[in-house]
Amino acid sequence: MKKNFIQLFAVLLTILALSGCSAGKYMSRYALTPTPHGVEDIERTRHKADSLKPGSTAWYDSLKVAGLLKDTTIVGYRDFKVHACYVPAKDPASAQGTAIVVHGYKDNHIVFLYLVRMYRDEFNYNVLFPDLQYHGYSEGDHIQMGWYDRLDIEKWIPVAHDIFQDDFMVLHGVSMGAATVMMTSGDPLPDYVRCFVEDCGYASVIEQFNHNRRQEFWFIPPDVLQSASLVTKRKYGWGFWEASSVKQLAKCDRPMLFIHGDADDFVPFKHLQLNYDAKVNGYKEMWVAPGAVHANSYAKYPEEYTRRVRDFLAKVKQMY
Repeated sequence: MKKNFIQLFAVLLTILALSGCSAGKYMSRYALTPTPHGVEDIERTRHKADSLKPGSTAWYDSLKVAGLLKDTTIVGYRDFKVHACYVPAKDPASAQGTAIVVHGYKDNHIVFLYLVRMYRDEFNYNVLFPDLQYHGYSEGDHIQMGWYDRLDIEKWIPVAHDIFQDDFMVLHGVSMGAATVMMTSGDPLPDYVRCFVEDCGYASVIEQFNHNRRQEFWFIPPDVLQSASLVTKRKYGWGFWEASSVKQLAKCDRPMLFIHGDADDFVPFKHLQLNYDAKVNGYKEMWVAPGAVHANSYAKYPEEYTRRVRDFLAKVKQMY
């Protein structure tokens, strides 16, 4: 049996070596165009939202019934229509600012309702929370891993500002949403974008995909990622190596709070330090959530998570 396994393994390696392009196409397709996705996957993510904070979807539905939660669409990057929801602060007359909350890989605007609720009900912020391309109600032909998503977020920023007319905005993302926020942070942005919160984001797409390869496709050589990146570049216009949080963070000079659970084995915990060290200009804070797995820091420590974010925002407000 062992001999048969070795022979099978050798055959697989040979096939991959001879058909690197085919393997690259498969890996690109597997990572960037999964199914189900978008509207088809809304029900699963409603359940996920409630698992992260019980009662989230009932709260969301109640805002819709009351006419407080609105839907809007714009034409995003690459001319796809992209969707977002927005809701005013609990007390609009004394709103403290606006938050844009960005979801993660294969999620949508519903999943991180705990953040929307935290900002609206506890911090008295207005909130806009979009569906990234290929997610939720947004159009798109692939998952952009934050790299092109940042260009959509940069379109949502003035939309949110026009709706709420605030001079203080925070971008807060989780997982791929955190990578999106970090990638956005290195671009020129309006002055009213004051700070960022990233929760368990990866340092770069190539590092994340290589980690996933070792976890799920250990028998595939790393060179296949080069082929997959070339396929992605040819088909969608970007490659895995250019999509880097750390490179963008090197250009960021506005305050940022970095959060990561030290039991995260999906986006490895080491990415926290890589990201933190990459930001060499401006104020920064780090919080390690002990024992928290991927995207679970709030669920494990809701009160401390809330306090950490509230205190960070208060410090940033004092800076201005």
